Amino acid sequence: MPTYIEQRLNELTHLPRPIYGQTEALPNKLIGFSHSHPWVQFSYAISGVLEVQTAQGRFIAPPQRAVWVPAGVKHQVQCSAQTQIRSLYIDHQVITNPPSSCRVVEVSPLLKELIRAFGELPVEYDENSAEGRLAAVLLDQLTYAPDMGFMLPLPKDKRLQRIVSQLQKHPDATDSLSLWAQRLHVSEKTLSRLFAQQTGLTFRLWRQRLRLLHALPLLEQKQSVTEVALACGYESISAFIAAFGEHFGSTPSEFFKTLQF
Repeated sequence: MPTYIEQRLNELTHLPRPIYGQTEALPNKLIGFSHSHPWVQFSYAISGVLEVQTAQGRFIAPPQRAVWVPAGVKHQVQCSAQTQIRSLYIDHQVITNPPSSCRVVEVSPLLKELIRAFGELPVEYDENSAEGRLAAVLLDQLTYAPDMGFMLPLPKDKRLQRIVSQLQKHPDATDSLSLWAQRLHVSEKTLSRLFAQQTGLTFRLWRQRLRLLHALPLLEQKQSVTEVALACGYESISAFIAAFGEHFGSTPSEFFKTLQF
């Protein structure tokens, strides 16, 4: 039997307006099963850390960041129980040059207020009034929101999938690519080449990004920097802080403070 959310999604066969996202009209709940929409989805976490996963990768959005999901892309949503999600659905035909793949974007103070104000409009707002002009400004801000790059690419090669699956379960694992090559009966050079081809990253950089993205929900849960560094496989706290700062432009202890506005 379909779940409540599945029923709600099946009932929404078309959007009543080019942008749809009234706070009381959408479930705004965790949808962990793989699904897609004939429209663009824009979801962000008011609090907590939101994750959207597709066949191409994992997209991690801490507070005041959002995930842009193109129309027709199969995805599933994961987050902690404390995460509060807000979503907008957008007719892809009203977007000029819409992104063809998922991305994590910044939710500026202006965009946040536009989403809040839009959520208070009637579902069938008057497109030829101030309500329609607000929707047009919102669409413009959504379309040009800066890409934050909080994405972990996933490979298609079955051998690499074994590696990344294990590392995602155990981000603190320290097994080298050479050791994985022995297990998989393939040369280290071959694995290294495939990692670069299919993820755009070296094995070392891929694992580092995995660990840093894994750190975000732990930090949001108020775990200490030391605990998070160890959980992410860093033996040196200073090395973790340096890598975090290089990737996110902030220290671990200050990161979530800088996202509040």
